[in-house]
Amino acid sequence: MHMLRKIFFVLLFTVSFVSFSQENTVSNLLASPNPFSTSTNISFNANKETKVFLMIRDILGKTVFRKEYYAKTGKNDILFERHNLKAGMYVYTIRSDRKVVSKRFVIK
Repeated sequence: MHMLRKIFFVLLFTVSFVSFSQENTVSNLLASPNPFSTSTNISFNANKETKVFLMIRDILGKTVFRKEYYAKTGKNDILFERHNLKAGMYVYTIRSDRKVVSKRFVIK
């Protein structure tokens, strides 16, 4: 029984430590201007250098744009050009190794 308690304690400590160390890597996601007609600046903060993916989905959930970027520590800006996307509402997502943050923008 004593050995079982030790194993449980070690397991509980390990799980607590892992979840505590998984800090949010991406925050403060914003597209400006929003709505836009030709381009918008997508900005976010990263608390460490990390690889991120910018994904744009239409209202049906179809991915219409996806690109990999390398975020630096601090504020990051990505200029997103409309190109051939039709007017409407889209969901933009920044995905890092530990967090997914999504918001909406409107193309006029």
